[in-house]
Formats: sequence, C-alpha cells, structure tokens
Amino acid sequence: MLSYRHAFHAGNHADVLKHFLLVELIRYFSQKETPFWYIDTHAGAGVYALDSGYATKLSEHIDGIGRLWSCKDMPAPLAEYVNLVRELNPDGKLRAYPGSPWIAQRLLRPQDRLRLFELHSSDSALLLDNFRALGSAVERRTIVAPTDGYAGLKAVLPPLPRRGLVLIDPSFEDKSDYGTVQVALKDALTRFATGTYMLWYPQLSRADSQRLPAMLKTLPAKSWLHVSLSVNAPAEDGFGMRGSGLFILNPPWTLHKTLQEVMPYLVKVLGRDSAARFVLEQKEN
Repeated sequence: MLSYRHAFHAGNHADVLKHFLLVELIRYFSQKETPFWYIDTHAGAGVYALDSGYATKLSEHIDGIGRLWSCKDMPAPLAEYVNLVRELNPDGKLRAYPGSPWIAQRLLRPQDRLRLFELHSSDSALLLDNFRALGSAVERRTIVAPTDGYAGLKAVLPPLPRRGLVLIDPSFEDKSDYGTVQVALKDALTRFATGTYMLWYPQLSRADSQRLPAMLKTLPAKSWLHVSLSVNAPAEDGFGMRGSGLFILNPPWTLHKTLQEVMPYLVKVLGRDSAARFVLEQKEN
C-alpha cells in the first residue's frame, strides 16, 4: 500500500529475523567468486532514524534490535548481523537502523549488483538519496527504480550472471498481497528456477496469513525452508502482529543448521511471554 512506511516498524523483532537471515544468505552467495544480483522488490528507504520521526511513534526497535544491543553471548551468526547495525551507530548508542538495501550493499562485492524497487514516492526518493551518499562505487552497481516491485521482478529475471537472491517483503496491509506473492513466486520460478527467493510474512490472526505457508509449500521449487518466530500469544482482540516468518525457496543447504543454533536464542531474548516459540521446517532436494 502506498500509505505504508516501514520507518514505523524499523528494527522490530521481524526485522531482526529477516535481516539476520539476509546476512546469512548473502554470505553464502559470496563464497563463490562468480557475481550475483541482489533484487529487493519492496526496498523501503534504506536507512531509518530511531530517535526521531516515524520510528518514535511506536518505538518497536526497543523490543527488537534493542534487546540484542547489549547481549554478549550471541551465537556468532547473529552477532555478525548486530555488528552491521553497530556500523551505523559508531558511538555505541542505538540511533539508526539499516534496511535490507543498506545491509546488502555493505556485504556485496564489486562484481555483484543491486536492483532495488520501491513504489512509495517518498521512500524511493529517500532510498536514492541514501545510496548517493554511499559514493560512486556503490552507485555504479546499483539501480533504484521507483516502481512496482512485482513488475520490476519480472523485468530483471533471469539475472545476467544466472545467480540471484530475491527478497520479497511487502507490508501485507493490502490482503491482495497474499495472492500476489504466490503468483509472483510461481512466475519467478518459471523465469529463473535456480534463484533463491526469500519471502517475509507477518503472523496475524487473519486466515490469509495463517494459510500462506501451506500455500507456499505447493510452489514448484526443488527445495524450501520455512522459519517463523512468535514472540507472544495472539491478542484477545485478534489485532496486532505476534511474530513473523520467512519462506525461502532454493535455500543454502547450510541454513537449517545455523537456524537450529540461533532460533532458540532469539526466542529466549525476544520472547515476551510463555507462548514465544519458533518453527523450523524444510524440504530438501
């Protein structure tokens, strides 16, 4: 939806799960010297202030990245993600949070490319400004397009190097997104069957949200991994997001083991009540 601004939710528990996994996937892709493309269909603004503007309305980062900020016993893969956030906060005070485009550009190599789509006019302008500030080397390998990410995805698949990581991260405020993401992923697999696709979704009381993982399991991918993190029990009134999940098509074979190590820790640190839990399942080749 054009009214949605991710700045309200920057750094929350859903961002922690999503961006920790993004770091893991990019690190895996970077093990081979062959270049790859990172494609982000709902890129947002790229960087978010936590001490001013929209983020202060809800301050969701306090129960997200804020809970990890002082932890000294994090599993190494999770600590790598937190250290990236620290790069934006060199004085040690949590004032800014990186979105997925910033994380990706920080980890991608000179031979890799970024293709970023953001339909919201204000966020797309901020994204472009944020990337210009990173310098010409980053600009040369990045295309920021102020357009619909689903249409943009069709236009760039398959990527030229035949290696690609795609993040699809809609707000799901519009219920049509639940059907749209399934169609988009099915089409993407037809165009680029070997790509790795990472879909984020919210855990809500609405039926569409609860049915989505089962629907995604029917997609024609050779392998998939599904992980979700619930931080609290559903609210009695049925409103609010109690957690989130990620469904990854063609995941790295190493990812399941990493999540077995990290997810119990995230439940312990981010959980708000006794209903906090995680789900981890996969289909292998």
